[in-house]
Amino acid sequence: MANGGKTIKVVIADDHLCFGQALQVVLEKERDLSVLEVVTDGASALEVALSRKPDVILIGLDMPGIDGVEVTKRLRQIDAAVAVVILSSDADPLSLARAVQAGARGMIPKTEPVARITEAVRMAYRGEPLHTSKEVEDSFRLLRRHRARNGNLEDRLERLTPRELEILQLMAEGVTPDDISERLGMSRHTLRTHTQNVLTKLGMHTKLDAIVAAIRFGKIQTINIAAEEDLEAEPV
Repeated sequence: MANGGKTIKVVIADDHLCFGQALQVVLEKERDLSVLEVVTDGASALEVALSRKPDVILIGLDMPGIDGVEVTKRLRQIDAAVAVVILSSDADPLSLARAVQAGARGMIPKTEPVARITEAVRMAYRGEPLHTSKEVEDSFRLLRRHRARNGNLEDRLERLTPRELEILQLMAEGVTPDDISERLGMSRHTLRTHTQNVLTKLGMHTKLDAIVAAIRFGKIQTINIAAEEDLEAEPV
């Protein structure tokens, strides 16, 4: 048996129960691996990791309630000894940077061969990195650029006037331009001017992009999904 004869205790956390159970079957065919439990949400993953004290937790990036990166961060904050490996749908470098920064050993796409996943568990248990230094450095460089762009966009959103935010909110709710003009007591020409000012301030080309950005940073509250196509197609 590998690992000096020690059985590595594993917890699997994935929002798709069938995937988690299938992975459990595969891992338990390995003589040195033992799956303690399979859970399907972030809160349960955190609870099981603390109560059952596995050696390694395989956790999905996108989990209900608390995502895999946040679970990792919380485990590190309380000095849990469990090694974390993030399971993702793809090899997104931004997610890799977030995972490593939170304290995970690394991130493995779910589409990887089973042998790669089992070896990742063993490497995580031994404290070995799952990625090359270049992969990690490149992902962190991309994350820094991403955060810089987000910071710039947030600054741009702060420049919007209350009236411009009110117009974006109504657009997000699916209110037609004619009704917005009537509600706010302005002409269609004035509404178009306000809308163009919003796009110019944000450096965007479509109203939908502006609305999504405003929602993302908490400037407006809701969006009528059915209105998305109209927002993309309708001229300013």
